[in-house]
Amino acid sequence: MGNNFLQRYDGHPLGEKPHIVVLGSCKVGNFVVSIPLLRLLKKKYPYGIIDFWGSEATKDFEEALCFSSEPLSWRCSWDIKSENNPLKILASKALEREQEAGQIDLLINCDGFNPLTQTLASWLRPSFVAGGSLNNSSRNLLNWGDLPNQKFLADKDWDSELFLTRYKNNFKSNYIAELLCRMAFLDPEEKDLSNINLPWLKPNFSIPDILIHCTTTRAAKLWPFEYWDSVLIFCKEQNLKVGIVGASPNQQINDYHAGNEENSLINRHSEYLIDLRGRTNLIELAGASRYAKAVISVDAGPMHIAAGVGTPTLAIVGNDKNGDGVSPIRLWLPRTPLLERTISSYTSMKFSENHYRNDDLEEAKRCMYSVKPQQVIDWIKKKLNL
Repeated sequence: MGNNFLQRYDGHPLGEKPHIVVLGSCKVGNFVVSIPLLRLLKKKYPYGIIDFWGSEATKDFEEALCFSSEPLSWRCSWDIKSENNPLKILASKALEREQEAGQIDLLINCDGFNPLTQTLASWLRPSFVAGGSLNNSSRNLLNWGDLPNQKFLADKDWDSELFLTRYKNNFKSNYIAELLCRMAFLDPEEKDLSNINLPWLKPNFSIPDILIHCTTTRAAKLWPFEYWDSVLIFCKEQNLKVGIVGASPNQQINDYHAGNEENSLINRHSEYLIDLRGRTNLIELAGASRYAKAVISVDAGPMHIAAGVGTPTLAIVGNDKNGDGVSPIRLWLPRTPLLERTISSYTSMKFSENHYRNDDLEEAKRCMYSVKPQQVIDWIKKKLNL
C-alpha cells in the first residue's frame, strides 16, 4: 500500500466497482440528510460496495437500507456501547470487513467535525477521503484542498447568503444534503434532494390525525407551550385526534427541555391528546408519521423524519421571511414541497452571527413568541381541508 492512502478526494475516477465507506452521525436529522448522498452513490456506482459506519441511534434505518434494492451493502455503529473495549470491537469489525470487501477506495465523512470520525477516517486507511480526517501522521487534520467542492468545508458560515454567493457557480443551495453530495463530487438535481424516501415501519397502535413534537435539545428552538394550548383547543373543536411524540417522559425532561410543561399540556388535553412518547423507536416513528394526516414539529429530528416519509409537515421555527432567526434553516430545512415552515415577525441576526453555537434565550423568545398560533391553525385548516 505504501503511502498511497488518505489523499484528498478531487473527483478522481474510482472504476465500476469501488469500495466506498460513508461515516454518518449520531443525530437523526444528520442521518436523514445523508440519504440523498447514499442514493446518488448507488446510482453512479451500481456495482460498487457502499458501507456505512453509523450510529446505534439510527441503526434500524441503516439496516433497512441494506437490501439489494437499497444503497447500502453493510453497516456498523461507530458509537457501539459495550462493556468491552469499543476500540477492539471496531478494529475487529474493520479488519473483518476489509477481508470481505477489500481496501477502501473512497471514504466520505458526513460527520467530519467530530474528532472520533476524523480519527476513524484516518485509521480505516482509504485511498481517498472526502470530509474531515486526520492526515497520514495523525498529528493534524488532512488539508481540505483548493477546489470549491473541497475548500468550502473550511468555511464557518454554511447557512449564510454570503456562503451561497461565494459558491454560486458551484452549488445551487446551502442545503446540507446538497453540500454532502458536492464534497463527494456528485451533482444532485432538485428531485434527488427532495425525495428522501426514508424507510418506515408501522407501529402497533392506531395513528391519530395529527402528530406533534414540542421539544428539542436546544432550548432556543422551543415554541411556547401556551401556544400549543391554542392549537390543541382548535383541534378539539374540529374533533381531531392528536398524538404527542418524543422520547420517554423522563428523557424528555432530562435531555429535551420539556420540564413539567409537556406533562401539564398532556393533562390539560387528555381527552383528545394521546401520549405516544417513548412508544416507538425511530423507524416506527417514521411509520406513524407516514400514516398521520399531518405532522407539526419544532426544529428537531421528528421534523426531518416526517418530511423524509412524505407527510405534510409544518416546521415551527423562529425565523423571519428571509430566513434569519433562531434556526439555520438555509442549511438544515428539508427541501421537500410537503414541508412548510412558520414565519416569525421578529428579525434577529444574533444567532447567525454566532454560528448558532450559543443561545441568547431572551432573544430566542422574541423570535419564537412572534410565531403566533394562528399560523399553525391556518396551516392545519389548509392541509386537512377544514
